[in-house]
Amino acid sequence: MTDAPTDALEDRIAREITARRHELVDLARDLIRIPTLNPPGRNYREICDYLAARLARSGFSVELIRAEGAPGDSDAHPRWNLVARREGSGAGDCVHFNSHHDVVEVGHGWTRDPFAATVEGDRIYGRGACDMKGGLAASIIAAEAFVAACPDFRGAIEISATADEESGGFGGVAYLAQQGRFDPARVQHVIIPEPLHKDRICLGHRGVWWAEIETKGRIAHGSMPFLGDCAVRHMGAVLAEMEAVLFPLLATRRTAMPVIPEGARQSTLNINAIHGGAREPEDGYTGLPAPCVPDRCRITIDRRFLIEEDLAEVKHEIAAMLDRIKARRPSFDYEIRDLFEVQPVMTARDAPVVRSTAAAIERVLGRAPGYVVSPGTYDQKHIDRIGRLKNCIAYGPGILDLAHQPDEWVGIDDMADSAKVMALVLADLLGP
Repeated sequence: MTDAPTDALEDRIAREITARRHELVDLARDLIRIPTLNPPGRNYREICDYLAARLARSGFSVELIRAEGAPGDSDAHPRWNLVARREGSGAGDCVHFNSHHDVVEVGHGWTRDPFAATVEGDRIYGRGACDMKGGLAASIIAAEAFVAACPDFRGAIEISATADEESGGFGGVAYLAQQGRFDPARVQHVIIPEPLHKDRICLGHRGVWWAEIETKGRIAHGSMPFLGDCAVRHMGAVLAEMEAVLFPLLATRRTAMPVIPEGARQSTLNINAIHGGAREPEDGYTGLPAPCVPDRCRITIDRRFLIEEDLAEVKHEIAAMLDRIKARRPSFDYEIRDLFEVQPVMTARDAPVVRSTAAAIERVLGRAPGYVVSPGTYDQKHIDRIGRLKNCIAYGPGILDLAHQPDEWVGIDDMADSAKVMALVLADLLGP
C-alpha cells in the first residue's frame, strides 16, 4: 500500500469520473435492460458479450468462461462469466472488482417496467439496479477513470462479471476460484460492489446452513385416517416445537459482528418451504385431490448462524429437537438432509483493502466509514473458502433494503461517489 494519492492525482480522478457521469448512467441502464434472470439463467452470454466489447475498447484483455458442469449449467442455460484484465506499466499488486450479473425474479408490485431502466431524478429504476448492476457499472467507470488519470500505474486491474450469485455462486465465483482465479499469488485485493451504502465497508457475512427435514408416516384412505399415520401432523409437532422452544432460544443469541440490520445480530431460522400430502395439481385441473393420508412431509430450513456458533452444534441442536419430539410421539420418524452450508466470514479491519477503502471514503465523503457485516451470504464466501484470499470486502452503491424489492433503484450520485472511492483505492494500491 502506498501513501495517500497526491492531490493532483485525486483531482484528475475526480475530473475523469465527473466527465463520465452520463456514460455511467448509460452503462448502468444498458446492463439493467438485459434481463439476466436467475432462475433459470437467461441472457448470461448476452451480458458477457456486451461487457467484453466495452472493456476491450478500454484496453482490457477479456476472457469468457463457461462454468461447465457447475450446478445449473446446461446447454439451454449455460453459466457464462467474464474476466477482464488490464496490466500496468510495472510489477505490483492486482486489484479485482467482482460483480454478479444475475438478478432475481421480478415478482409483483412494480409500478414501472422492471427492465426499462427508467431514470427519474437521481434514480435509475429496474430489477438489478441496486443488486448489483449499479455497482458493476461504477467499478468499470472507476477503473477506466483511474487508468486515464494514471496511465503509468503498477500491477494490474481485473473486473469480473459472474453468474449465479443469487443461487449460491457455484456457476460463477466458486467455479473461478476452483480454477485458481482468486489465488493470493495472482490477486491480492478484491472489492465486491454489493449495495451496502456508499459510506460503509462490509467485512463479511453470517454463516448459513440449509437443510431439508422430512417427517415420515403411512399412507391410508382419507376416510380411515386411523389406519394411517399423518406425516403432516408430525410436521405440525416440529413447527410447534420450533415456535415454543427454538425461536425463543435463537433470539437470545447475539454476535459481536457488526451485522446489519439490527435484527440480524441474533441467530435466525427461516422456513423456506413446506410440502406434504398430495402434489399441487397441474394448471387447468378442475378435479378434487385423492383422499389419502400423507406419508411424507418436508420443510426446507434456512438457519443463519453467528461467528460465535459452531456449525456442528447448530446441526446437533436441530437433531436434538427432533429426538425430543420422537420421545413424545412413538410413531414419529424423520430424516435430515444437508443442502448447503457456509461458514461465517469477516475480514480484519486492518487488512490492506479495508484501510485503503476507508481512507478513500473519508476523502470523497468527508466522514469516516461505517463497518458492517451482511445478514446474508454473498460471493466473498467462495473467495475466502476456495480461493483462500482473505483481503476481500464488499463495497458499492445502493441501499441494501431495496435488493429484490419491487421498484428497485440505485442513486446516480451514489454510483458516482462510489466510483470515486473505488478509483482512489486503485490510486492508493497501484499508484506510481
